[in-house]
Amino acid sequence: MLLFWQGAYSQVVQDCVDAIPICNNTPINGGTNGFGIDDFNGAASSGCLEQTTTGAIESNSAWYRFRTAEAGQLGFNIGHNSNEDWDFALYRASDCSSLGEPIRCNFFDNSENTSFIGVGEDPTGDEDSVHYEDWLQVEAGEDYYLFINNFSNLNSGFSIQFTGEIWVDYPNSALDCSIVSNLLGPPIAACEGENVVLDATTFGAIGYEWYVDSGSGYQLIAGANGAIQNVQSSGQYRVVVTTSSENIVSDVQVGFNEVPITGIVADETFCLGENITFKLDSKNSEAFGDMNPDSFMISYHNTQLDAEAGINPLEKEYVPMGGLETIYVRTTSLANPDCYDASQSFILNAIETPVLNFDEQAVICEAIGSVEIGEMQANPNYTYQWSTGEHTPSIMASEEGDYTLTVTHESNGTICEATRTVSVAISNVPVISSIDIADMSVNNTVTINTEDNGLYEFSIDGDDFQNSNVFEGVAPGVHTISMRDPFGCGEVEEDIVVVGFLAIFSPNGDVLNETWQIEGLSTLNSPIVTIYDRYGKLIKQMTEFDPGWDGNFKGKPLPSTDYWFKLSYIDDDGNRTYAKHLQSHFSLRR
Repeated sequence: MLLFWQGAYSQVVQDCVDAIPICNNTPINGGTNGFGIDDFNGAASSGCLEQTTTGAIESNSAWYRFRTAEAGQLGFNIGHNSNEDWDFALYRASDCSSLGEPIRCNFFDNSENTSFIGVGEDPTGDEDSVHYEDWLQVEAGEDYYLFINNFSNLNSGFSIQFTGEIWVDYPNSALDCSIVSNLLGPPIAACEGENVVLDATTFGAIGYEWYVDSGSGYQLIAGANGAIQNVQSSGQYRVVVTTSSENIVSDVQVGFNEVPITGIVADETFCLGENITFKLDSKNSEAFGDMNPDSFMISYHNTQLDAEAGINPLEKEYVPMGGLETIYVRTTSLANPDCYDASQSFILNAIETPVLNFDEQAVICEAIGSVEIGEMQANPNYTYQWSTGEHTPSIMASEEGDYTLTVTHESNGTICEATRTVSVAISNVPVISSIDIADMSVNNTVTINTEDNGLYEFSIDGDDFQNSNVFEGVAPGVHTISMRDPFGCGEVEEDIVVVGFLAIFSPNGDVLNETWQIEGLSTLNSPIVTIYDRYGKLIKQMTEFDPGWDGNFKGKPLPSTDYWFKLSYIDDDGNRTYAKHLQSHFSLRR
């Protein structure tokens, strides 16, 4: 809540003992010129305040006092011209003789040319202002003294505006008005155009006279001779009540604040993409119109009721809901929040920018010959344009290359568009050209070779597919090798036999490598090894139970040369089959 009156008349008290009482509806506006007595009794400092060039803590001072009637968060703004330097100290005390140290204090010079100091939050939105102290958490019945001091001697006056959640919870009873003793009550803040009723009704009154001081002394108001006086202009009002025993004189200050008139705010149309916000304060200059932006505050709301009540203001970085929205504008007087205008609104038309989610990579399977790319679900409000000249959300691509789609959404002359490029490649059906088996060990290495350098995935015995074509630690026996295209263009499988044998053996009587045999036959079902010479002549046939070939044929040694072999076994279907991808020759050396 903000309370003060800017006008020609003000209350100024230089000494603490005569501090001006403040209650809920008191308009607070002051100006200072010197100080009276030294309320700090020659002290060098009080909290953050130190002696000025006057030799005292005070230079141009004003004192106020207030009492809390409720509990809650309380703050205040002291408004002034930006070229002036003001300080303040707030004391929790019940009389001037025992002020103690201030509970809030600020003495920073105004080199930043700000217009507010105080407790709580800077009304301009500056969260890092050094001129603001932390909020107060008050309890009911606490007494406070507020000391305001002008250090710069540039003194065009100040205003005080109370703030905080306590004014939301207790808008009419946050401060105790019983500290103001006056027939006409405490000073009154109103808005231009309102009618303020002053009631001086007194038991036993014989007559009433009303006076007004508009800045040049009290003047009798002609014809005003009743207990009730209607007031519609700012001034200091006095009533003289005549009774049979005495005359009662009572004064009250009445201040009228300007009611803002919000300028016409134009509708806004813009493109709404991902994580796009609209800066509502960009409309402030339109709303202020010819008004002084230092005297008013603009807020924006989702409903007319919220704008009227001044509640639930929208964030400055507003995230639109999309489509047409009505944003309601409230212009509020910083001097008196009861003086506001909520007559204006504008349309915020957030046009949805197309969001393209289709893949930027696509593959044509060789066996199929084409692939569909682009948006699979059309939006009837959008138009589509491909780099190929087509105007459909998706197209069939049959050649590799880059394809670009531009999607456009137009509304009220505003065009919002998005572009996405798809790179299309051709993938061949996977083919295993050969398999290398590095054997003669308990754990062998198997390498799968392909006919081209395409992207493929590999698996052995149904395990998870991997990008590498090399498998290590493969045990002897029959294994199923799988190779597939990761884009779903095909998959092939082959069974391989992993066994071990000597590439060279030498039956020369030295005990080393005297026979040639295949290790790991026991892992196969009914294996048979058939050995041939280079002309295809059958030399030897062995099973897993044979000790090996000694290099002889019908008891006679065969010459040193290369020999070939075949390995067959019974597969899972009961058929005899020959092992593939074996290095099917070896050498005899004597």
